[in-house]
Amino acid sequence: MLLEYITRKPSKPSTGKAPLIILLHGYGSNEEDLFSFAEEIPEEYFIVSAKAPIAMQPYGNAWYHITIDGDGVKTSDNDGARESRDIIARFIDEIVAEYDVDKHNVTLLGFSQGTILSYAVALTYPEKIKNVIGLSGYINEEIIDLKSSPSYAHLNIYNSHGTVDQVIPIDAARKTPGYLKNIGIESTLSEFPVGHGVHPTNFYEFKEWLQSK
Repeated sequence: MLLEYITRKPSKPSTGKAPLIILLHGYGSNEEDLFSFAEEIPEEYFIVSAKAPIAMQPYGNAWYHITIDGDGVKTSDNDGARESRDIIARFIDEIVAEYDVDKHNVTLLGFSQGTILSYAVALTYPEKIKNVIGLSGYINEEIIDLKSSPSYAHLNIYNSHGTVDQVIPIDAARKTPGYLKNIGIESTLSEFPVGHGVHPTNFYEFKEWLQSK
């Protein structure tokens, strides 16, 4: 396998192959972090929580490097991000081949850097993804290879963000619905009164959203 990961198998039988949800954690975290969301995800889902490939010191992992200069300006390694984007796309194929899951019902759930990559994977490889749940992230156009608008007709995207997020300002997330609308995807942004994290109400909202899709 391209990535290390942990799983939760469906506890509720589904007809046919199980829908798949892949969790992509944020910068400096690991596969255990978002796995705590499992209890908020419908029981019929097969859950895979992936571990980013770049080991950080003293602990944690990243999907790509972020540097901050002396003036506090943050720069992302877009080449590294594109590499991780492609690794995740191939990883999806590996999981679909390994387990009894539905390749036509794949959801990406990301947080922060994991959300940025979830958008990049879904918009670059739309044939692999059905739903995206993007928490506390934004669209990085530099790491997306856009397809023609009809390629996105089946995609469903949920976005949420904290209004007092000091890591990724809310203004970055507020650009997401407009960007998506321009390529034919209707999406709204749910805002919650938190920082760089997930508000308790957020869990119930994205769970209901996912069940509706």
